[in-house]
Amino acid sequence: MALRLEDKKAIVSEVAAVAAQAYSAVAAEYRGLTVGEMTELREKARQSGVYLRVVKNTLARRAVEGTEFACMQEGFVGPLILAFSQEDPGAAARLVKDFAKEHKQLECKLVSVGGKLLGPGDLDRLASMPTRDQAISMLMAVMKAPLDKFARTLNEVPGKFVRTVAAVRDQKQAAG
Repeated sequence: MALRLEDKKAIVSEVAAVAAQAYSAVAAEYRGLTVGEMTELREKARQSGVYLRVVKNTLARRAVEGTEFACMQEGFVGPLILAFSQEDPGAAARLVKDFAKEHKQLECKLVSVGGKLLGPGDLDRLASMPTRDQAISMLMAVMKAPLDKFARTLNEVPGKFVRTVAAVRDQKQAAG
């Protein structure tokens, strides 16, 4: 069934609104996936905060125009599914990477983050980025380490003094 002009405009404005707020985008070719597998992919996307949409390439080009994902326009060829990370930059890449492990038909074609077009090989690098919570915990660990070391150093001064006094006492007892 052909889309009416109003439907096309609605799709373009919806995808454009999501693209304007997204951290990163992944376009993957889904040729060969069954309807059940696509439903499973959409369900996993909802759970991980990823906007997932199959859009005609001409509509996708118009939707990303004027956003930081405009660099992807030339690569919109063939049946593509667009995944936009809405919560953390690596979410869409993790979704596509994990789903492609089990379903070889899903093939990453384009990756974009921060207005730069990356190759499909950079999907792993983007997917390995820590989530916001992981990044905060790593930062807190780095900030806490000097304080822990300082506390251990301060604790070592009286400990060393006690060991020295005990050694002197033992030496006097052995001599006397």
